[in-house]
Amino acid sequence: MRMRNAAAAAAVALALAATATACGGEKGTAGDKPKGGELYEGSYTVAKDVKLDSPALKAAQKRGKIIIGAKADQPFLGFADTDGKRSGFDIEIAKMIAADLGFSADKITWKTVDTNVRETSISKGQVDYYVGTYTINDERKKQVGFAGPYYQAGADLLVRKDEKGITGPDSVKGKKVCSIVGSTPLQEIKKPKYGAETTELSKYSLCVKQLLDGQVDAVTTDDAILKGYAAQRPSKLKLVGKPFTEEPYGVGMNKNDKVLRNAITDSIEKHIKNGDYKKAYEGTLGKSGSSYVAPKTPLPRY
Repeated sequence: MRMRNAAAAAAVALALAATATACGGEKGTAGDKPKGGELYEGSYTVAKDVKLDSPALKAAQKRGKIIIGAKADQPFLGFADTDGKRSGFDIEIAKMIAADLGFSADKITWKTVDTNVRETSISKGQVDYYVGTYTINDERKKQVGFAGPYYQAGADLLVRKDEKGITGPDSVKGKKVCSIVGSTPLQEIKKPKYGAETTELSKYSLCVKQLLDGQVDAVTTDDAILKGYAAQRPSKLKLVGKPFTEEPYGVGMNKNDKVLRNAITDSIEKHIKNGDYKKAYEGTLGKSGSSYVAPKTPLPRY
């Protein structure tokens, strides 16, 4: 009897551990690995003998590794599975840039950087550059430099596949909409003109779980993040596709490293033009069913 009880307890503990991981631990969100087919891995020609008068690049060349800041909990965007393997659209953008700076994928050190410490990590040189749903705005430009935008995001709504009534932000009156505490999309959808009933949680994965369970009617955040969740469960979730804010994503780096900023801008433009960017999008966020839209080039420089 004791042996059976011990075995049962062990099974329960194992199940609880699996559930905790599926609900979004440090590595991964709403599942250990993104679902929806094989993970996309692009191959990029690595430049040789790169010479730029950039302090960050010189430091990276000296150490033999380039340190890239990224997210780890956004399926098909910036994701790290339980083995630490990185995948997603932002990861591919980061790898394209690294290759043009002379670093192959095995010469990248990934550093997961939380949203609330991005500026600190960049300004203190803890990362050489950062790619992770990082909206360019004037306030942040006072602290860091940006290349891009490489993607034009906007707040949108994620709903269940069979949802017919929610067709955009103007149709959520009386509906339960979930987002994370303090997010910009949450503050927007809370405005009286929408009439939504909001639920505020600590992680998007928890919002998505409530959506799947029928506890809320929609989840709101940047459409790029929601596309990842839609791609993860294409038979159960869909993106409404009516963005109601503008969130231009950029690559962040030290504010004073203009040489690196221009080099990264050159790299982004190059991969948009040669088709690598489109392949990466279609292999990641495009799995949500959202059509590819080419970024406008030339990209802004300052």
